Amino acid sequence: MKSVLSDKRAIGVLLGPALLVYTLVMLLPMLWSLGYTFFTGSVLGGFDFAGFANFARFWNDPNSGPAVLFTIKYALLVTVGQIVFGYLLALLYTFFLKRASNVVRTLVFFPVVLPTVAVSLLFQKMFEFAPQTGLVNSFLNGLGMESVDWLGNPGTAFVVIAIMDIWRAMGFYGVLLYTGVIDIPDDVMEAARLDGAGTFSLIRRIVIPLSWPVIIAAGIFSINGTLKVFDSIYALTGGGPGTSTTPLTLYMYRTAFAGGDYGYGSTIALMLTIMCLLVTVAIFRSTARNSKEFS
Repeated sequence: MKSVLSDKRAIGVLLGPALLVYTLVMLLPMLWSLGYTFFTGSVLGGFDFAGFANFARFWNDPNSGPAVLFTIKYALLVTVGQIVFGYLLALLYTFFLKRASNVVRTLVFFPVVLPTVAVSLLFQKMFEFAPQTGLVNSFLNGLGMESVDWLGNPGTAFVVIAIMDIWRAMGFYGVLLYTGVIDIPDDVMEAARLDGAGTFSLIRRIVIPLSWPVIIAAGIFSINGTLKVFDSIYALTGGGPGTSTTPLTLYMYRTAFAGGDYGYGSTIALMLTIMCLLVTVAIFRSTARNSKEFS
């Protein structure tokens, strides 16, 4: 193995095909999209060099600010929800269910494999206001309360989107975080129990600190996914009512493909990429500080 790794030709033969595919599939489209940010127009109508005009347009665009704010608000709420509920599920599997955890993990994980459109249609029916009354409004009516137009109001539409995406993904994060919890050495857990630590004290002082790296990894994975959300919102609300639930991804899609402005659409995509990088760097920088607090 050492002789192979020390041979530059062997390394080139082994890594060359993978690097070629990665370059063609990932790097070239990224560079191509970056180049579009300096032009206006489309493939059919032609392109005109615009310099940094698209970036100035983004900062002055009355629709970009609300899209950025919605993206950040959605990403923060849904990421926290996915990680918190996922970690609670992981603790439930480890400390309370034990023998039955396999069955429960399978049932809770089931929404992860469902198509996004199917989940969105399910929630549309559950929160339907008209022409038929959905399950949630029927429950409210049974309590003597009036029906709520959940998807017709910006505030309640955001709540429904957050509930749907947290419910849909928490089974995945439950399994992911469960692997971090069960990797904690048994002798550490037993020593803490012998010292008189109860279940909640054990979780707070032993389990959470030792599984913190997995929590950070899950948080990075979740925040980058929620910042780039598209399919669930497009299928559930279409960005409405109005543009109140329009994230940057949906705004980019409408600008580039529906509006035919590839240059400005690529600029929006670049801004979203920068946002994802900044958030990831911020999480990594805070990791060391939080790790010291737990130690």
